[in-house]
Amino acid sequence: MKLIIKRFEELSADELYRILKVRFEIFVIEQECIYPEIDGNDQHSYHVCLEDDTGIKAYLRVVDRGISHEEVSIGRVLTTERGIGLGNRILSEGIRVARERMNADKIVIEAQSYAKEYYEKFGFRQVSEEYVEDGIPHMQMILE
Repeated sequence: MKLIIKRFEELSADELYRILKVRFEIFVIEQECIYPEIDGNDQHSYHVCLEDDTGIKAYLRVVDRGISHEEVSIGRVLTTERGIGLGNRILSEGIRVARERMNADKIVIEAQSYAKEYYEKFGFRQVSEEYVEDGIPHMQMILE
């Protein structure tokens, strides 16, 4: 499995296509959620992927501070195969990118509520009431 970490401007057209395709498949089709997937934050992010010969297996983006939140944030966390540790690996890499490349002392995530306990295992804590975004319950969490 190959780890790829690139800023938006470093992505090839093919890499960007594969990222957008897998995000659409997971967040729009699988979760049956119509929402603005292309939101203007990609250009201000590190894109972190785990890939093998068949394509992207896990992905997230680490967004610059001041874009979607005052602090550095992590979003669009996904895996295409569940239960084999890919989520743990990609989230650990995202946290590392935020801390090492972006000097983040705080990291914000807009977590789907069902995943609260998962993010708590990494040290995130809930800092907002639950709210509905795009028809799905979410909460803001922070890692300090």
